[in-house]
Amino acid sequence: MNYNLAMSNQNTDHTPYYITTPIYYVNDRPHIGHCYTTLIADVAARAQRLIGRDVFFLTGTDEHAEKVSKTAAENDKTPYEWATINADRFKAAFDFMNFSNDDFVRTTEDRHKSKAVEYITQLKDAGIITLGDYEGWYDPSQEEYLTEMVAKENDFKSPVTGRDLEKRVEQNWFFDLPRYEPWLLEQIESDTIRVLPEARKNEVLGRLKQGLRPVPVSRQIKEGDADWGIQMPGDDSHRIYVWIEALCNYLTIVDNDERQKYWDGEVVHLMAKDIIWFHAIIWPAMLNALGKTPPQTVYAHAYWIAEGTKMSKSLGNFVEIDLLQAYAEKHSLDAVRWFLTTQGPLGANDSDFAHSRFVEVYNADLANSVGNSTSRVGNMFNKYFDGKVSGTCNGEFGFDNGTSLQTALIALENAGKKSDDPDRTYKIAEFTSQAVVNACDSLSKMDLDAMLDAGRSIVRHVDDFISFSAPFTLAKQLDTLEDGTHALSSILYSCGEALRIASLLLSPAMPEKMAELWRNWNCNHLVDPDDANSGFVAPLSELAKWNGDYGLKPGQEIIKGEALFMRADTKEPAPEIEPAS
Repeated sequence: MNYNLAMSNQNTDHTPYYITTPIYYVNDRPHIGHCYTTLIADVAARAQRLIGRDVFFLTGTDEHAEKVSKTAAENDKTPYEWATINADRFKAAFDFMNFSNDDFVRTTEDRHKSKAVEYITQLKDAGIITLGDYEGWYDPSQEEYLTEMVAKENDFKSPVTGRDLEKRVEQNWFFDLPRYEPWLLEQIESDTIRVLPEARKNEVLGRLKQGLRPVPVSRQIKEGDADWGIQMPGDDSHRIYVWIEALCNYLTIVDNDERQKYWDGEVVHLMAKDIIWFHAIIWPAMLNALGKTPPQTVYAHAYWIAEGTKMSKSLGNFVEIDLLQAYAEKHSLDAVRWFLTTQGPLGANDSDFAHSRFVEVYNADLANSVGNSTSRVGNMFNKYFDGKVSGTCNGEFGFDNGTSLQTALIALENAGKKSDDPDRTYKIAEFTSQAVVNACDSLSKMDLDAMLDAGRSIVRHVDDFISFSAPFTLAKQLDTLEDGTHALSSILYSCGEALRIASLLLSPAMPEKMAELWRNWNCNHLVDPDDANSGFVAPLSELAKWNGDYGLKPGQEIIKGEALFMRADTKEPAPEIEPAS
């Protein structure tokens, strides 16, 4: 499905936005790491579409790895058969997670292979790739060449898997990376290439300043090797090194007349921290050599751990897609998306996927906050105004001497007594407008937790306003208060309109639950109410205007509906799943 927006939401003030994930090895099934990176890209893509940008979101699978052919043989499959089995598993997992990627690339596709060969040929013809001899350390578990320094720092074991490194002596074609050292240093130090978070930038610069070496771009074909991979152009005794070829996917899929605008726009590469060197150093240098602009942002997040322990195959504690599905079945997919997005390792530090933490966040952020607030307001519309919006309001309220309306109504004899508290004023329309600004600012920094919290800040503000304005108490006193019905109507409109705006900011992480709210509240003019991925009809700047064209209208029906999120039992154990076969 193409999730890009209708032309009515193409804001010409924004350049096109291109966001990618790494392409994932197909030697095994997808797990939380794959889903997390792709989810972060999905939330960012949805948010950028919401503000009106023309977005292209790419993910896919890396299939020419040496270990793919080895694993295929162990499973009595050809490399392509094994790659297809697992590529389909990734597609199914991403469909389940409701990712809005515009394309899914497999590096075995001709559209990728032909372009990758074209780029390598161009660099070879320009003398930037030359033949030479390599002697050094190779990590077979990651299919990565390592410098002597990195090998020593890790006691000659893989920095990722802990497995032994191999000493290799072989002939390779090499990319002249040292040629681009001054350029790379200037680009990263000046933030022309933004390496994020800041800790990753410092790591990359520290390693860069130690000097660069030529990078192998091919592997010599040896007797007994599987016929797997792309042949080095002009040399049938070598195949293109899988990492070099894989990096090319970011360009191969958009290097055509229809999609070139995305590479010419804002390019963001997302990945885990273990592969930042390829994306922040080797790939930008290759692009510069090809005469292409480098990505504007290279963002490398940290890792997930499980219940306080590092995930590993030997421990068998990877959070597989099956467990995420079990949580989704019990608490909703959007609850899983929310937890991973807001609690994940987007910054420099690792994050823990712990059941107790999931339940804590679910109850605090969703059941007791978003779910409870929308349910309360919907119920009051239903109870006091027959389930309809009865009027509009500018969203400004004042409470003398800091006294809540509830307190004043319960103790009418004290209504005129002065207190030491200052007056309490609510400017809800102004608050929501600032929250939208805050969300957009956070999005520009890829701070997705803060972006989503801007939506929750509106929910918290509504909850606080309800405590002071006490519409449930006001409703009982309508006969004793002049213009009480108008006051109640104004309070409920302000709560409802604020929550409508909050739902827009929350929708990138929770598209289905927010679409459910829009269906209940008859906000059919925002999106296709039956398809949460249909695209918004206008940019956020228009959708989020208080009492604007897309705001709540007098007479609009507000259906009570089921609570979006039911409170979770903190004593209930984590879902159980069958061990993966």
